[in-house]
Amino acid sequence: MRDVSIIGIGQIPVGEHWEKSLRHVAYQAIAAAMHDANIERADALYVGNMLSGEISGQAHLGALLADFAGLRGIEAVKVEAACASGSAAFRHAYIGVASGLQNITIAVGVEKMTDDIGSKLTAGLASAADADYEVIHGVSFVALNALIMQRYMYEYKVKHEDFAGFAVTAHANGAHNPNAMFQQPISQASFMKASMIAHPITLLDASPMGDGAAAVILCPTEQAREFSDNAIQVKGSAVATDSLSIHDRRDPLWLHAGELSAQRAYHQANVTPADIDFFELHDAFTIMAALSLEACGFAERGKGTWLARDGEIGLQGKIPISTRGGLKARGHPVGATGLYQIVEAVQQLRGQADANQIANARLGMTQNIGGSGATIITHIFEGK
Repeated sequence: MRDVSIIGIGQIPVGEHWEKSLRHVAYQAIAAAMHDANIERADALYVGNMLSGEISGQAHLGALLADFAGLRGIEAVKVEAACASGSAAFRHAYIGVASGLQNITIAVGVEKMTDDIGSKLTAGLASAADADYEVIHGVSFVALNALIMQRYMYEYKVKHEDFAGFAVTAHANGAHNPNAMFQQPISQASFMKASMIAHPITLLDASPMGDGAAAVILCPTEQAREFSDNAIQVKGSAVATDSLSIHDRRDPLWLHAGELSAQRAYHQANVTPADIDFFELHDAFTIMAALSLEACGFAERGKGTWLARDGEIGLQGKIPISTRGGLKARGHPVGATGLYQIVEAVQQLRGQADANQIANARLGMTQNIGGSGATIITHIFEGK
């Protein structure tokens, strides 16, 4: 296996891009990444997407986007892993280069969600859960996370206000990210007054849906200097799975796939949690932020909220998270989220995070969650 590096990144602001089609949104990110890497061709394109068929009425994205990006003829396929589709596409692009089958690959995550804001979108998101044993009973994806949060609060004697730090931190960081959907800070007081969605999840516990696309270019590390002076090496890449339905898990309050993928990535990179300088976690809901910190070894079981309460997740904290706003403030265009996380990690390691820059950042980690924890993908990156 060859060492692999990222030589180009591209993204568009997350928002409501009603005037643009899915192909236009994706092309903007691909073109930006290719320009950043100073390339005109690639060997393969992997597209992370979850909802294009349901919302946009458009499947077969690999061929569509390869053609539209001026790459007709190359290998191109869509990769789907629910909300982890972006990282899954990156994983395939990484394997292509690492294996030696390809030299230059593109991974793009794209989602158009605001074309439908009603039952079709809710049903599409629910498809990440178990259709036969969860969705059939009418439970929404928010409700599934609310059930997990209820149980967590009961088992560990945690109060709702203990989760406020996750949302407050994300919005404080998003205020300095020009690509974030929400660029205004919030207070703990506003968090506590937010409207209820599914008890105990409120509007400010949940990430916003939006349109977006992000892309990266990969090549062998030994060739990276030919394209970029700011290449970032992929040190760990791991995928793990758990049962799709929450009730089938050995422990619904433990992200087993998160633990497995993190441990595999740590092993590949030869690092421990103490070596990680920042963590772009999957804060689709505040409860998922707490569970991810615990599964990855940054907090003891049942104490993930303590890091938020004690200010240890801020830019100057013990383990900075959501450094560009995370899903909570940047937005969560589901199939693109994993690649936004990776683009933002690259920005940190290049020293291009502006007001959100982590001093002397060398090792960054991303974790992208599909469904309520059935597929979890972890990556570790190293800068100079």
